[in-house]
Amino acid sequence: MNREQKIIRASITGILANLFLAAFKAVVGILSNSIAVVLDAVNNLSDAMSSVITIIGTKLANRPADKKHPFGYGRIEYLSATIISVIVLYAGITSFVESAKKIITPEAPDYSAVTLIVIAAGVLVKIILGNYVKKVGEEVGSDALVNSGEDARLDAVISASTLVAAVIYMFFHVSLDSWLGLIISCVIIKSGVEMLKDTISRILGERAEGSLTREIKATVCSVEGAIGAYDLFLHDYGPDRMLGSVHVEVPDYFTADRLDKMTREIEEKVLQKHHVIMTAVGFYSQNTKNDEAAKLRDTVRDTVMSFDHVLQMHGFYADLQKKTIQFDVVIDFMAGDIRKAFNETVRAVQEALPDYQINAQMDTDVSD
Repeated sequence: MNREQKIIRASITGILANLFLAAFKAVVGILSNSIAVVLDAVNNLSDAMSSVITIIGTKLANRPADKKHPFGYGRIEYLSATIISVIVLYAGITSFVESAKKIITPEAPDYSAVTLIVIAAGVLVKIILGNYVKKVGEEVGSDALVNSGEDARLDAVISASTLVAAVIYMFFHVSLDSWLGLIISCVIIKSGVEMLKDTISRILGERAEGSLTREIKATVCSVEGAIGAYDLFLHDYGPDRMLGSVHVEVPDYFTADRLDKMTREIEEKVLQKHHVIMTAVGFYSQNTKNDEAAKLRDTVRDTVMSFDHVLQMHGFYADLQKKTIQFDVVIDFMAGDIRKAFNETVRAVQEALPDYQINAQMDTDVSD
């Protein structure tokens, strides 16, 4: 079973379970005059709609790449996850308004044994459904499924709270129904905001996971001749659709055919091990023929790394005849004014080596 089939099966399971729960809770909520149970039923309907959106989003995301969208449609899954977040947020706001109205004009609920049984069954179903959907979502890398699973598990807590309120009313005749509905609404709103925040962050473009970038760099460095791997950029075009580029430091005597073979080997290894397509592999040339160049590199590195805001120096090359030195510096985002921090660093190097022309580049801290 492929990724798309797993997502669709999990989503259909969610639709059927939520429709079943919504129907029973709606009937019980109306008969018992419980706003909390009715809101729980409405929440189940929104969950079913979320699963429908997940299926549609998955189908659209798997459309093949074309001339207009050469990187495919994978990011549609992030859009569907955003829509689900908005639905959850809307459900929370709506239920908050209804609960507030019930507090202003209260009506006594009328719980029965059937009500308690239905609510308890809902808790059990939601726990099982939430764990199942979230597990599948994590396995296939679907934000929409993970959001749906989290929402289902949250619903289980909400239903359990409703059950507690019903028991308290039956034994102590104290109605907490409307107030519980208000609390439930706040929890739903909070959940919706967090989901929306996470999905929008993915769409904007997040920093790649440190474990992945470190593993990719290690794979690149495992290729014979690679001294170091730097400037790794990863671009996310949807689940399992990641493109990347990297700079590799090599000895200055490598020929074009040697670099070509390295490029192909790096692309093949990274794709096989990490499922990332390397669209570009660039090279830095490291001085290996002159001891003076090695001494200059040590001087530059010691000067640059003496600044707290510098994370890394790489790409060093010295032309002893032209008296020029080139290198790249990675400045920490925590430095505040990173351009100012970079200029201070370069100025210090220039003062340490006044006889050389310093050509430094500031790199962005995009990966670990």
